Amino acid sequence: MQQPNLHLIDGKKDQQTVTPKGDRLDQLPEGLSFLDLTQHIDDRGMLCEIYDPRTGWHPDPMVYCYFYTIRPGLIKGWAVHKEHEDRYFVLKGEMEVVLYDDRPDSSTYGLVSKIYLTEHKRRLMNIPAGIWHANRNVGGSDVIAINFPTMAYDHKNPDKYRLPLDTDKIPYKFDNPQGW
Repeated sequence: MQQPNLHLIDGKKDQQTVTPKGDRLDQLPEGLSFLDLTQHIDDRGMLCEIYDPRTGWHPDPMVYCYFYTIRPGLIKGWAVHKEHEDRYFVLKGEMEVVLYDDRPDSSTYGLVSKIYLTEHKRRLMNIPAGIWHANRNVGGSDVIAINFPTMAYDHKNPDKYRLPLDTDKIPYKFDNPQGW
């Protein structure tokens, strides 16, 4: 087999980003966690166990639940909560979650991370209070996501703070940001 002419290659060599088992090597915000979910598949269809407190994944009980959608190419965010955590599950679609740790007492203060949640690898993810997050649909159909926040939504006094997608306060820039 003939070797390629390496002097013609100007590209940058890829660096390892995951282990052979697929575990990420980059740092994630302190307190962020995942739980891979159990799915049961047979000739009739599929059942996915979304939330079971017996797993011990998250110490807070389920107190409130809602779902939301994001249209293809659109972004919801930047948002942060001061008092509660979000706990996400993607039911349908592919969603990129960009995180910015704005907690001065955190060991990962200032860290920007990207996580992908998808129907192809079902799991739960929590976002601790104090971490800014923006959710972008990176697939071709609507994202349908479920949130089990650690506190019920207070319509009179929402624990939600927002920044515009193109803010200079978060060191991350979206290509062609659409949404709010």
